[in-house]
Amino acid sequence: MSKNKELVLETKDLEISFGGLQAVKDLNIKIYEKELVGLIGPNGAGKTTVFNLITGVYKATGGSIYLCGESMLNKLTHERVGKGITRTFQNIRLFKNLTVLENVKVACNINMKYSMLTGILRLPKYWKEEKEIEIKALEILKVFGLDTYAEYQACNLPYGKQRKLEIARALASNPKLILLDEPAAGMNPTETQELMDTISIIRDKFNVTILLIEHDMKLVMGICERIYVLNYGQLIASGTPKEVAHNEKVVTAYLGTGEI
Repeated sequence: MSKNKELVLETKDLEISFGGLQAVKDLNIKIYEKELVGLIGPNGAGKTTVFNLITGVYKATGGSIYLCGESMLNKLTHERVGKGITRTFQNIRLFKNLTVLENVKVACNINMKYSMLTGILRLPKYWKEEKEIEIKALEILKVFGLDTYAEYQACNLPYGKQRKLEIARALASNPKLILLDEPAAGMNPTETQELMDTISIIRDKFNVTILLIEHDMKLVMGICERIYVLNYGQLIASGTPKEVAHNEKVVTAYLGTGEI
């Protein structure tokens, strides 16, 4: 990796145990600025557990997590969001009774500067910042082709567009790192291709680093520059898509099918 690129995410010997079960062990990964990296593995390999460790949903029982050189280990989830880590989920978690625009504006609030009193009294600074976040939210929605749905209730969007909205909301907090947990789950081939194109666009347009979990190997192999492979909570391989696809340990982990 180029020495000119900043190291965004690093884990050192990261691990977690649930009772006597070690779900993740000795996890060492490095992801650099504007990289698009995949995290794959068979069902139950520990991929979502890794995301939960990075975002603070789970507390690690060992090891370290760094974002741009700053330890995240003892920070709460909302503190990690404030530092620049955000995510999506396997099961879509939108504010379904809010509009599409309101879903994105909610995420913008983390960067609001006005005080509670200013908000209560609706002072000029309040209206200025509210207008700014509405413009920003609409700009993000436009990237995803969702600006024309801005006033729709989120629950009324088609499934594929709900997936896109969740990613749009994740972008609204100005993250340094986005964790995408199976973004193509439930999508048809056309929607998946659109998503692949969109993920590449947002990485470049918003200068964000992306780590994604995905079972759709066409998507992973098509857009990821590097891939880490987990099995039973441990890394068994890493490298380019081509290197990983021909790794014997990886092929064996995927039930010896001979293809990934």
